[in-house]
Amino acid sequence: MQLKKTLYRTIVLFVLITFSFAFVFIENTDNKAKPIKEVMEVAKQQYSQMLKHSSELKNYPRTTDKNGNTKYVSIDDWTGGFWPGNLWYLYEYTQDANFKKEALRWTESLESNQFNKSHHDLGFMMYCSYGNAYRITQNKKYKDILIQSAKSLISRFNPTVGSIKSWDYRASWDGKTVWYYPVIMDNLMNLELLFFATKETGDPIYRNVAIKHAEATLKNHVRKDYSSYHVVNYDSVTGKVLNRQTCQGYADNSTWARGQAWGIYGFTMIYRETQDVRFLEAAKGMANFYINHPNLPSDKIPYWDFNVNQKGFTPDWKYNPNLFSYIPRDVSSAAIVSSALFELSEQLGINGKEYKDFALSTINTLSSSAYLADTGTNGYFILKHSVGSFPHGNEIDVPLVYADYYFLEALLRNNQLTKISAP
Repeated sequence: MQLKKTLYRTIVLFVLITFSFAFVFIENTDNKAKPIKEVMEVAKQQYSQMLKHSSELKNYPRTTDKNGNTKYVSIDDWTGGFWPGNLWYLYEYTQDANFKKEALRWTESLESNQFNKSHHDLGFMMYCSYGNAYRITQNKKYKDILIQSAKSLISRFNPTVGSIKSWDYRASWDGKTVWYYPVIMDNLMNLELLFFATKETGDPIYRNVAIKHAEATLKNHVRKDYSSYHVVNYDSVTGKVLNRQTCQGYADNSTWARGQAWGIYGFTMIYRETQDVRFLEAAKGMANFYINHPNLPSDKIPYWDFNVNQKGFTPDWKYNPNLFSYIPRDVSSAAIVSSALFELSEQLGINGKEYKDFALSTINTLSSSAYLADTGTNGYFILKHSVGSFPHGNEIDVPLVYADYYFLEALLRNNQLTKISAP
């Protein structure tokens, strides 16, 4: 009898130990990202090679061409600031002096953009470059350039509309609508530059513009279910909403994945700067829509639009469903969301675990061979499989410099959160 009891206890103990190890394994594979050191080593090797092939300060790496070679853009392109921003993030993690030297060179090559008033992207162009430069070096020259950039950005604000004009003019896909005062969801991202300018100067004008724009976006871009419109077109005289449509999404009433990502990130950042719960609720609502969407793939890397080929969603552009045998994913959206959710989880404390777990799972997927490039490939970018604009036939299933930027930011934010929570 005693032997049976001992045997029974042994079996129970063995089962419990086995279950415990299995649970740890599941936790490590599903909820923990790969070690940041491994991923950053890939990034370091890729960008070291990129720097060898990208010596002209007027050519900014953006994506790859049809042959898989690095494709560059000029200083006027909205993505130019991400490249030096990526170098700053690599320097921040590695403390490699060469990355700092190159980050300085590429950042300073963008100096003339502080006077650019032609569109809304000054935040992307200048805050991702000079913002990181100033944060890391505290060079007063960089602060002054950022403040001038903010002045240029608010020159596009119309108080009647309550928003910063995104583009000067754009025709919609329906062939009959003209957007004279279009505002896009992406524009939320540029508001961080304005909050910075008020904090540094003490002048409330920048912050006030940012809040007005955020309020208008919340009112007019975000649907009741917390999905989002890409473009809202206003009457510049009355401020009335004329059209709610899309430019880069599948249909006017669909949810473009990166537009939703911009909203999650943007409202999270705006809540950080204002502590206004309206923006927190918007960030949570948009995040919940994204996380719980039935059309989100199990690996958490979204299709380029949540409603591709679904009933009730009709594109105005010439969509050919047979062009691809698959629906392309958009890694850039996943990277943006993962970075945003690390910050949102930090804002929420113990109530943010769901968002942090989702972000961890996402960057773990992005760190896998399915999405992380092999060194020497992918035009020397870090991540594969992003989509720029499917309706325009541009940058479909290619690397994108801003996907790398928000991925690196997500990795650094996770690394910082891990340090904070460590005993």
